[in-house]
Amino acid sequence: MSTEPLVPAPHDVLASDPERERVADALRGHAASGRLDPDELDERLGLAYAARLRADLLPLLADLPAPAAPRPRRRRRPMPNLVPLLVLAATLIAIWALTGAGYFWPVWPIGAVALSTVKHRRACFGAHRFVRSSSSTRSSVAS
Repeated sequence: MSTEPLVPAPHDVLASDPERERVADALRGHAASGRLDPDELDERLGLAYAARLRADLLPLLADLPAPAAPRPRRRRRPMPNLVPLLVLAATLIAIWALTGAGYFWPVWPIGAVALSTVKHRRACFGAHRFVRSSSSTRSSVAS
């Protein structure tokens, strides 16, 4: 859904076919919402398609609510790049396997890098759900 008005200004110029179609689509949407009965929809659609000027389209929408502004899309938070962690893990496990496969020492560097990756994601991408105000901290200390 675009942010431009259904009937753009100036209103004293000839209406284009796409403008008539936008108004007709809006009228159909209002009819689907129950704001217009079928007879009134047919009458308004006929007037919309017969409109010569943009000003002729305005009365067709005057008593109907304006379309709701589109809600901004919530941006997805990017995941941290796990490829370096996987390459490091594969390399360390290969070294471990080639050197005798005794005590599984790669768990320590792999774990440290994995932990830092998780902490980096939380710090950069805001995993903090609750923000305590100073008054709530005081009240919890007092009780």
